[in-house]
Amino acid sequence: MKFYRKKLLNKKSNSINLSPPSLLALGFLSFIVLGTILLKLPFSHEGDLTWIQAMFTATSAVTITGLSVVNVGEAYTTVGQFIIMLLIQCGGLGFMTFAILAAMSLSPKIGLKQQVMAQETIGQTSLARATFTVKAVLLYSLFFEAIGTAILTLAWMQEYPFLDALFFAAFYSISAFNNGGFSLFPNSLMSFSDQYLITFTISLLYIIGGIGFVVLMDIKRNFSWKKLSTNSKLILSTIAGLNLFAFIVIWSIEASNPLTLAPMSIGDQALNAWFHATVPRSSGFNSLEMSNMRDPATLVTMLLMFIGGGSLSTAGGIKVGTFIIVVLSVITFLRRSDEVTVFKHSIPASATYKALAVISITSMLIFLGFFILLILEPNHRFIDLLFEAVSAACTVGLSRGVTSELHASSLFMLMLLMFAGRLGPLTLAYLIATPKKSRLSHPNAEIQVG
Repeated sequence: MKFYRKKLLNKKSNSINLSPPSLLALGFLSFIVLGTILLKLPFSHEGDLTWIQAMFTATSAVTITGLSVVNVGEAYTTVGQFIIMLLIQCGGLGFMTFAILAAMSLSPKIGLKQQVMAQETIGQTSLARATFTVKAVLLYSLFFEAIGTAILTLAWMQEYPFLDALFFAAFYSISAFNNGGFSLFPNSLMSFSDQYLITFTISLLYIIGGIGFVVLMDIKRNFSWKKLSTNSKLILSTIAGLNLFAFIVIWSIEASNPLTLAPMSIGDQALNAWFHATVPRSSGFNSLEMSNMRDPATLVTMLLMFIGGGSLSTAGGIKVGTFIIVVLSVITFLRRSDEVTVFKHSIPASATYKALAVISITSMLIFLGFFILLILEPNHRFIDLLFEAVSAACTVGLSRGVTSELHASSLFMLMLLMFAGRLGPLTLAYLIATPKKSRLSHPNAEIQVG
């Protein structure tokens, strides 16, 4: 009896006990490895496809970035394109969403570790609320993707056979709503820059996907501005303000550019200025050639990529809530006020600390990746490599046309940036959500700032 008890204890001590961030990393990594193997199989690609190209595509799809070293529409077969579509869907909804749904289907009760992972991943404080949110994420995704597929199928049926139009529509709906940015056409959406229905539908899909599922749930529950939560009001108003600001700035800068908006009619200029004002929030589509845009517009685009979309959304970046909290904190400091307030509510200091941590870590990640790219790619322009680093780390997918020209070591660096950018906020949320408080109180130190 003693021997049996000792054996059980030894078996328990030898079991693998990974932290939630480690399990999340392994989950995304497993999708990438599986996707790489599937894309490298002969029935998935046309002609020669290297392992680095397959891995880069899989990484970009799982991290819902959209950067690509090959022409997806030509390099991959229909089977390969379908695999990419599934990887985007898995990456967009998130590994944890699938894991929690699977656990829920097997048993009505899940373990303590799974509860912690569920709550920290989707930002909810109770398991009941977490499981409800996970179900809503799945239902909302399928709902909006189905609507987008139906609209785009009708639009593309005018140019392609029904089955081709349906496949294109499904691929672009999933890619847009999940802010994946993958395109089956060699020039992304530049061929459709004057087709309002296609361009506007895709823009609505990635905007809705980038708002955040908690906000979408709040809108459905309280279809009134007064009844919306403070978080929803803050996210919606900030996104609207950023979109309007970017729309005016990009249209003003590019309206006289003969390589972008100048040759277009006023209506087409407005459509494409709107598209490029909203697309950097995390979706990698483009209806204009990015390398032809003027430097001020490129700088604004990088700022928008850095900010990203809402929390618990398919968008990347530091997130809109993070950005606006820091802005409000700066305004509060300049006004010499004691507390940060918004919509007659106070923002706790812990939220400001978290926002500063997210911005600092993301900035350091971009700086490190950009620095390494400068060393590895001395023949490329400074702004092109910076744009590539921001796009990868913020999982956007826009490029100034240099991705396919980079060396294998640089592509590996971009893969690390995409992986870290996708995983980083989840890991940081877990670390911040479980603080270690000390009973010790230290004396204040006078540190000069500014």
